[in-house]
Amino acid sequence: MKKRILSAIMAALILASLASCSGGNPSSSEPSSSSQTSQQPSSSQAASSEPAKSEVKLVGEYELSPEISTGTILHAWCWSFNTIKANLKDIAEAGYTAIQTSPINECKVGENGGMQLQDVEDRENNGKWYYHYQPTNYTIGNYQLGTEEEFKELCAEAEKYGIKIIVDAVVNHMSSDINAISEDIYKVTDKPFHGLKDITNYNDRKQVTQGNLLGLQDLNTQDPKIQQFILSYLKKCVEDGADGFRYDATKHIELSDDPKEYASDFWNVILDNGAEFQYGEVLQGGTDRFASYADLLNVTSSTYGEYIRNSITNLDISTTKWSDYGVKGLDPSKLVTWVESHDNYCNDGSWAQLTEDDIKHGWAIIAARSGGTPLFFSRPAGASIDSQWGNNKIGEAGSDFYKSKEVAEVNKFRNHMIGLDETLSNPMDSDEIAMIERGASGAVIVSISMKKEELKGVKTVLADGEYTDKVSGGKFTVKDGALSGTLEPGAIVVLY
Repeated sequence: MKKRILSAIMAALILASLASCSGGNPSSSEPSSSSQTSQQPSSSQAASSEPAKSEVKLVGEYELSPEISTGTILHAWCWSFNTIKANLKDIAEAGYTAIQTSPINECKVGENGGMQLQDVEDRENNGKWYYHYQPTNYTIGNYQLGTEEEFKELCAEAEKYGIKIIVDAVVNHMSSDINAISEDIYKVTDKPFHGLKDITNYNDRKQVTQGNLLGLQDLNTQDPKIQQFILSYLKKCVEDGADGFRYDATKHIELSDDPKEYASDFWNVILDNGAEFQYGEVLQGGTDRFASYADLLNVTSSTYGEYIRNSITNLDISTTKWSDYGVKGLDPSKLVTWVESHDNYCNDGSWAQLTEDDIKHGWAIIAARSGGTPLFFSRPAGASIDSQWGNNKIGEAGSDFYKSKEVAEVNKFRNHMIGLDETLSNPMDSDEIAMIERGASGAVIVSISMKKEELKGVKTVLADGEYTDKVSGGKFTVKDGALSGTLEPGAIVVLY
């Protein structure tokens, strides 16, 4: 407890020291106090003597979701193509349906090709993770992640496991270093960039969509030739094996119904690329036009991640703190959710607030729920609340906790519960215990309590019977709508 409090104080004092390639000033709003939590099964479930079962046929030996949207995504942040390929079996065994790569485009080569994630206290200068967010051309392959042929081999191998590959696509801007940008872009059009100043006001829609984000050269996305150039790149990714895209800095590209002065049909054009799943990074806050982007593609809910982190760090996982997705009535199926993303990990100091155990507790909540498509951010290997960058190496695998027993079993639970309604509650009215039930078939119970808790007579919609926790092997009993069992300190229990 003492260490967590010290970590929170430390995080509050940390200033954002890196240039984020996503921009924006996300909202810090609290969840709505009026958010409603379902406490009863649907009428069709209640009328049946048998618990509703998911009717979705799972894929392959590891029983993965057949669709990205209903599974979980591992963000293999800064892993090389070959590193991801070498870990595919572990990733499949951990229940992930998809893997998101870092940007695969040709990018700025910094510090003579240095492969550090980041300078450590400016003692060295051998590379930075965010150079792959600075495209110099729209071709596949870069010095940080690997070649196009290696990308194709990764996609082919992933398919054998039933795993889908999502590419992080940086299509709002190119490098801030104009001299590093390929001459190919000038062969497309004689005015490839907007040529405006940097964004200074995130409430000014024109600035947000037409200005340079953190000095990065903003693409002239109104130009049909630029649109086709980007579309060709995306189609090539799909041809090479990509199944989906995450679009960086989505809110910084105009919509077709923005003011005529700068509106464009960029999104309508480039989304027609053949991918299965596409989502946009729309950091909430400022002039984000969140719901309008959600009409076109799935979107991130950065506010929800904040709710989850706050619940964990404040030691209060009452359902009222995290049941509301923070998206003003938008269908949760349109969301990509996370406990943390690379943006907040690298830029807002929250890395020092959450231990790996904290991340697991937050993940159990978001991945057990029926809404959203959860994304698990892979922290650097060796990272901790005392060491942000860990081994500090681009290309290598992140921390092993993405495949920990608790995380893997929650992933598998999600796959088996596709299509079932959720019921949220706090057993024994405890703000340190949360339960997410799916239909009458299964439940995930999350405890952040530091002591053993005995559950007796806890109201549940689970079918009567004896259940074995997939994580610990512990036994839980349901009789006449009442759940009993023992929660060890900090337990994550998976029942189905």
